[in-house]
Amino acid sequence: MEHMDQILLKAQTLIEALPYIQKFNNRKVVVKYGGSAMFSESLQANVIKDVALLKLVGMQPIIVHGGGKEITKWLSMMGHESTFVEGLRVTDEQTMEVAEMVLGKVNKSLVQMLEKLGVKAAGISGKDGGTFKVDKKYVNGQDIGFVGNIREVDTDLINTLIDNNFVPVISPIGLDDDFNNYNINADDAACSVATAIKAEKLVFLTDIEGVYADPGNKNSLISVLTLKKADELLDSGYIGGGMLPKLKNCVDAVRNGVSRVHILDGRIEHCLLLEFFTNRGIGTAIVSEDNIFDNELKVVNDAVKHK
Repeated sequence: MEHMDQILLKAQTLIEALPYIQKFNNRKVVVKYGGSAMFSESLQANVIKDVALLKLVGMQPIIVHGGGKEITKWLSMMGHESTFVEGLRVTDEQTMEVAEMVLGKVNKSLVQMLEKLGVKAAGISGKDGGTFKVDKKYVNGQDIGFVGNIREVDTDLINTLIDNNFVPVISPIGLDDDFNNYNINADDAACSVATAIKAEKLVFLTDIEGVYADPGNKNSLISVLTLKKADELLDSGYIGGGMLPKLKNCVDAVRNGVSRVHILDGRIEHCLLLEFFTNRGIGTAIVSEDNIFDNELKVVNDAVKHK
C-alpha cells in the first residue's frame, strides 16, 4: 500500500492543476505533433494520452501533425532521394503522391489511438472542406515543386468537428485555386490553424528542451519569453538552424492573436501535462505582455541572458 505522503502528493498535484483546468476550460489548444515523439511507440502513446486528458478535462485540442522522417523513409525505399532547400523538401509529383500516402497513414494511426482511449477523433487533411487554401511557395525565387504556403484557413470543418465533440487530427496537405495538391510545412500549418481558430495555446513538440539564450550553454534555457524579449533574442544572432524559423513562427502566432505558444521537448514523458498543469512547467513559453501569468513575472525580466 502506498505511504500516506505519496497519496497526499498526488492530491497536491491535482490541486495544483485546478486553476489551469479552470482557466483553459473550453479553450482551443493546437498541438503540433512531430519529432521523436511521433516515432517512438512509448512516447507516441504518452502524447496521445496527454491529448485525451486535455479533452476529457474540458479543453478543445486540435492535432496538426507532420511525417517528414516517414516520408523520407518511404521515398528511400523507392530509390528516390530526398532533396531539401532551406529545410523544405523539394516535392515533385512522385514525392507529392508518397507524402500524401504517408501523411494519411500517420493521420489515421493517431485517430485510432485516440479512439482506443475513448475520445472521438476525426482525421482530415487541409484538402477536406477546402480547409487549407494554398499558394505555391518559392524559396528565394527558386521553384521547389508542390510545396505550398497557406493563404487562408477555412475553419468551418474544424469548428464543426469540435462542436460535435471530436478531436480534429489534421495533416498538412492543401489545394491551390486550380485544385493541385501541395505539401505544407507542418509548423506553418499549425501556426495558421491556431491563428485562424483563435487558439488559447499552440504547442510545438520538438527534439530540444526549448529556447536557449546561448545554444552552447544548456543552463541558459528560457522558460518565458514575451514578444519584446523574443524580438531581442531574434535580433541578437544567437538563434540559428531550425530554431530560427520555429521561433519566428511562434512570435507571428502570438502577434496574430494566439495567447501563448509553447516549445516543448516531446521526448519527455507527458510533457504536455507538465507544461499545462504545473506551476513551473517545462520548455519555453512565448506570450504577449497582456497574457503573462503572475508567477511568470519574476522570471521574465531575466529571460534573455547571454553567456
